[in-house]
Amino acid sequence: MLAVWYDMQGPAEQVLRFGDLPTPEPGAGEVRVRVTRSGINPGDTKKRRGWLGSSMPFPRVIPHSDGAGVVDKVGAGVDSARIGERVWVFGAQSYRAFGTAAQFTVVPAAQAVTLPDTVGDDIGACLGIPGITAHRAVFGDGPIRCRTVLVHGVLGGVGAMATQLARWGGATVIGTVRHRADLAHAYSRGVEQVVALDGPDPAREIRDHAPGGIDRIIEVAFSDNIDLDAAVAKNHTVIAAYGTGESRPNFPFWPMLFDNITIRLLGSDDFPAEAKQQAATDLTAAAADGALSIAIDEPVPLDQATRAHDLVDRGTRTRTRTLLAIPD
Repeated sequence: MLAVWYDMQGPAEQVLRFGDLPTPEPGAGEVRVRVTRSGINPGDTKKRRGWLGSSMPFPRVIPHSDGAGVVDKVGAGVDSARIGERVWVFGAQSYRAFGTAAQFTVVPAAQAVTLPDTVGDDIGACLGIPGITAHRAVFGDGPIRCRTVLVHGVLGGVGAMATQLARWGGATVIGTVRHRADLAHAYSRGVEQVVALDGPDPAREIRDHAPGGIDRIIEVAFSDNIDLDAAVAKNHTVIAAYGTGESRPNFPFWPMLFDNITIRLLGSDDFPAEAKQQAATDLTAAAADGALSIAIDEPVPLDQATRAHDLVDRGTRTRTRTLLAIPD
């Protein structure tokens, strides 16, 4: 099969390789997916770079955990009726060596989720890491119907998904962007209440939208925003954080203690299996309902994976997702 891989960590142009590798075979309880789209997330490029001192988990890695395609072979114990089924894939390179940047990938059967006919492969390839992280952030502490949810970074991959899932779940959503120049962009994405963090008094603006305080806070920059979060929280607020600027953040302990605030830290590779499965079920349902709109760039050909990784590493002003198009 054609694939992209690396045998050592480093800059994309130095370590990514493109060529032929043996086609994998599914083991017991696994399915093989003929990949059409491979989703690239910042976590994938961080693994390639050796972020935070991480080392190579396997001698060779085919990157990317997310993707979409068609089941073409099943292992022992898996219903053969799944062959030919359109699916979206998550966790392909989570504690596994070979992800979705290839014509074929093998995953446990539960990690290849039926993709409804009304949902395209591009959307399917974007659901995994950002969708499951967003789902856990939004729903990890119970239902949110009639609650108020503050989502920081609504133009980011997780933030955009969290905003849409929270609305789908019946919550009132307030979003934030870092700069006032991004407000129009956020409104164009359908976020109805948006606050710019570089405004004169973002806490007051948030309180104007939610006088009684915020029930759930979805946090992309814990160390940067924690004083603001404490100012707009109320008793029993949950702050679900999946990112931070400073690796050892400070926070106002006593005010947060008196509000009985819960801090939930989210590492997507190690969510409980049942939480991932519930997320997969809900993400598929939300996508089928038309509740998820994802801004996606024109897919990059597989043999140009270096360019795609560089796009993700640099980020884009338009906050669009980057995919690889896998050839037949």
